This record gives sequence, structure tokens and C-alpha cells, in this order.
Amino acid sequence: MIESWKTRHTFMDDVNIVTKLFLGVALFFFIIFVHHFDVMIYLATLMLIYMLLVAGTQWKVVLTFTLVATFFALTSSLFMIFYGDGQHELLKFGFVNITTESLVRGLHLSFRTMTVSYFGLSIAFTSQVIMIFYSLMQHLKVKPKVAYAFMAAFRMIPIMLESLFQLRNALKMRYQMIDNRNYSGFKRLKHLLIPLLSQNIRKAHRLSVAMEKKGFKDGPRTYYYHVPFSYKDLILIMITVVIVILAFTLAQVLPITGITDAR
Repeated sequence: MIESWKTRHTFMDDVNIVTKLFLGVALFFFIIFVHHFDVMIYLATLMLIYMLLVAGTQWKVVLTFTLVATFFALTSSLFMIFYGDGQHELLKFGFVNITTESLVRGLHLSFRTMTVSYFGLSIAFTSQVIMIFYSLMQHLKVKPKVAYAFMAAFRMIPIMLESLFQLRNALKMRYQMIDNRNYSGFKRLKHLLIPLLSQNIRKAHRLSVAMEKKGFKDGPRTYYYHVPFSYKDLILIMITVVIVILAFTLAQVLPITGITDAR
């Protein structure tokens, strides 16, 4: 996550990215086998609360990403809701046939997506790109040549954006002096893409030559940053397990819909 967005440091910032990724994958496969509707409601809600507590990022950034993730989670289930099968019809309009069963199945899928998305956002808000690749090299034995190449690619993104803004401002001044027919429609896009591609190809070539000269090759090497495992990794695992257990407990003690099988 971009450091300028961070407002406070939380314990999850110190958790090894390998642990975070392992928990994310485990959570994804776990919720596939959860068919209790109320459990998924509580699980998505608790994961949202947890994400808001550990994000440590500007609230406008957190809310923006949360709203986007929620929107895509809801829209991903519309096909299942509108065209699903069921016996209890709620609305029928042309090809659209919404039943109680299709609505439940669609919302159940949305809550699954929300759960994974919120946990994924908590990982994104508490992870640095550099530390991700250092951890992958040190613990998962990813080749340094591959890891450093990805790090260089991430570093190129802000440079490319800066080049785009500079080129766009320069073209605005140039367009004041030439006829509108010479830069309208596809020509305007061509004026942006061709110089932008040529500039960044040259920058990427210079970067690759510099990395080659500095010895960014495969083989044993030392690291400036060390990303070890710590007791905070165990804390994150315990918190994730507690959230899952709490969701099952609340679904039994305080049921919302009473639907035990959303398949």
C-alpha cells in the first residue's frame, strides 16, 4: 500500500506476507463449504469490522476501496439472482425471474465474495510491495531475478503516470497552435500512446541494463531487508480462527434468517 496513505501502524503491518497469503487462500477454500446463510452474514460483517480496525489507512481511501469491493460483490451475483431457479416467485419480468431461492443463493455468493475481499483489503492496506517480494525470496525461494523484476515493474508505474501527465499537459499547449482536425478523435489517442510507449521502452531498457550491471541475477545473495516470522503471525492466525468460530456461534445464538442451507 502507498505509504502516504498510512495514518497509523497496526500489528498486521508486522505480520509476514506469507502468513497473510496462506490465511487468505485457506479462508477462500473454507467458505466454499459454508452453506449456512446466517454464518456468511456474520462472517462478512466481522471481517469488515476487522478490516476497518487494522487498516491504519486514511478513511476516505478505506471507504472507497470498501465500497468498490462491496459493489462488485453484489453485482457478481445478479446473474444468479435474476435467472436462478426456485419455487417461490418474487418478481417476474420478461426473462428476469427472481425467486426466494435465487435471491438467497445470490446474496450468499455475495457474502462469500465480501468476506474474501475484506480480508484481501486488510492484507493490501498492511503490506509493502518491497517486503512482499523479499518475503517471497527468503521463504518461498522465488528467484531473485524474477522478484526484482516485479519490484522494478511496480516502481515503473508512478514513473509512467508522471510521464502521461507531463505529455498530456504538453499536448494541451501544442493543441492551441494547430487546427482541431489534426488532433481530434483517434489522432488524440495516437499522440498520447506512441510517445508514451517509446519513452517507457527506453526507460525500461536503461533500467534492465542497470540491473544487469549491478548483479541482479539468480543465485545466492544477501538481503538488506529481512522479513522473519514472529509471534504476530500466530496472533493473526488466532484472530482469524476466532472470527470464524464467533460467526458460527452468533448464527446459532442470534439467527437472522434461519436459513441453514443456501444451496
